[in-house]
Amino acid sequence: MLNIKIDSRKVEKGDTFVAIKGANVDGHDFIEQAIAKGATKIVMSEDREVNVEKVLVSNTETYLTNYLVDHYAEKINKIHLIGVTGTNGKTTSCFLIYQLLQNLGKKVAYIGTIGYYYENEKIELPNTTPNILDLYDMILTAISKGCEYVVMEVSSHALDFKRVEGLKYDVVAFTNLTQDHLDYHKTMENYLKAKLQILNYLTPEATVIVNADDEYSKYFRQGNYKTISFQNGDYKVIDYQDNTDQTWVKFTYANQNYEVNINLKNKFNIYNYLTALACVHNLGFKIEDILVKTQNIKPPKGRCDMVKVKEGIAVVDYAHTPDAVLKIITSFAEHKKADIITIVGCGGDRDPKKRPIMGDIATQYSDYVIFTDDNPRTEDNKKIMQDILAGVKKDNYEVIYNRKEAIKKGISMIKKDTILLVLGKGHEDYQILGKEKVHFDDMEVILECTK
Repeated sequence: MLNIKIDSRKVEKGDTFVAIKGANVDGHDFIEQAIAKGATKIVMSEDREVNVEKVLVSNTETYLTNYLVDHYAEKINKIHLIGVTGTNGKTTSCFLIYQLLQNLGKKVAYIGTIGYYYENEKIELPNTTPNILDLYDMILTAISKGCEYVVMEVSSHALDFKRVEGLKYDVVAFTNLTQDHLDYHKTMENYLKAKLQILNYLTPEATVIVNADDEYSKYFRQGNYKTISFQNGDYKVIDYQDNTDQTWVKFTYANQNYEVNINLKNKFNIYNYLTALACVHNLGFKIEDILVKTQNIKPPKGRCDMVKVKEGIAVVDYAHTPDAVLKIITSFAEHKKADIITIVGCGGDRDPKKRPIMGDIATQYSDYVIFTDDNPRTEDNKKIMQDILAGVKKDNYEVIYNRKEAIKKGISMIKKDTILLVLGKGHEDYQILGKEKVHFDDMEVILECTK
């Protein structure tokens, strides 16, 4: 544990407390609490009278970043760092990399949307990429446990807010870029610029893995890069077969053909698997060895989680962008024998521009849609629903605001071979209503309704 803190509740005797001004909380208001808990030095940008050592700086965030980079970046960069960025696929790709390296006998940590994993421990995280202090602390903890590799999701917010400052990645992967987070970035151009910043954090010998089938991939093709593709790439898919609970893939690399069965379904997961394979391969492992270890890997929680319900199946997935919703519905539609029913909503206090697009996609490609709440937060859920329905052109839907009731209704509609897609929350085990987090897990509700 580092002896520098930005959360007064975590301060221990002898620590330095850095008072950061956040969007909602000002650390200067907690200086006395930090001192009471044992802080012996306070770093501040507003001069306050304290009875311990104080350091007055113009920007406490800059101070913290510089301190961490100066004192710990060199140690961190002695291990192998793998970073994956993109709109969709980051979590699955990273989690597959994590499992493959583990199966290859390496000590590895994972940092991302579903938490912080190392050895047999798992800690939940508030953000895809944590603040720079927590991130450094996690990586240093992993190093102290003997980890040689850390694989992490790198979000556009993390890059814009310099949360990965000082880090140098051995391998970086770009999955795709589709509409999301425009409440913050405003334009796709700004969103792209944020993602491209990851290219500033590479070791001199780093390899960049690029999904060549994405229209934005050309911007990431700098320096030493390799491509994955269904069309014309270094790792090129020749054929695939989407089976009941596995996908058979045939691909080529360096004029050599390979075949593998992966425990994931749908075409988009082939991209995720190839991204993971290419990253591990470019860390120095043989493809043949990676393929042997593939049989033991599985998708992360909430990514295409399937359960048999009556004579059909229910699927829980994190898809919460227009592109992700389109891909999962169309992937299941390729092999459907009966109706596809989709339950989906849009988050409050987040990008409103994607809402009508998602409404249109859901109704265009599903046989029936139940629109519902998905973390409305402090926004009026009826306003969110108005935005969603503004894009709908068909009448194959209904609105049930209560998510539990929506899932119950969806399950009641399942007949032989029906596919019920419950989208948006995936691994999340909560619903954010106002500013309150209440326990809610889509899969738990599904299982309760089928007892």
